[in-house]
Amino acid sequence: MMSFLTYFLGFVFYLIFAHLLSYKILKNKILKSRKWDLNICCGKTNGGGINADIKKHKNLPNFILIKNIYKLPFKNKQFNYVLCSHTIEHVDDPIQFYKELKRVGKNVVLVIPPLWDICAAFDITVHKWLFLTFKKKHAELPRFIPLPFANAFHKVFGQKIST
Repeated sequence: MMSFLTYFLGFVFYLIFAHLLSYKILKNKILKSRKWDLNICCGKTNGGGINADIKKHKNLPNFILIKNIYKLPFKNKQFNYVLCSHTIEHVDDPIQFYKELKRVGKNVVLVIPPLWDICAAFDITVHKWLFLTFKKKHAELPRFIPLPFANAFHKVFGQKIST
């Protein structure tokens, strides 16, 4: 009979493996799958075209500082391919943000923490929304709900922002 420790260590291994698969392997595969005309909320990643974010995390080529994610400083359908990776789960209004991405891009790809990456999908310290999907890559906005307890956590401690 397996002990509690064996189950616990197996679960911890799963959490680590799922998170590495999600964030290191699949995210990088999507990022490197093409040149992205716009890499919105780019963080520290270079999408090959315009890299835009609300904060400059490091020196990236073709970087544009964005003041308002709901009113992007780009023309309608200016970009063929837009990448939005691990951002929409953080924003106040995912629907409005997605509409703005669709306004500036002909093909929008959202990269979202899938439910099987439990550590990321349920991270109330940084996320506001839980996307009800097992897929990582999306061409349309998947269904989502408020992340349980995230709003209360953010009111007390603030929303942790990655740097």
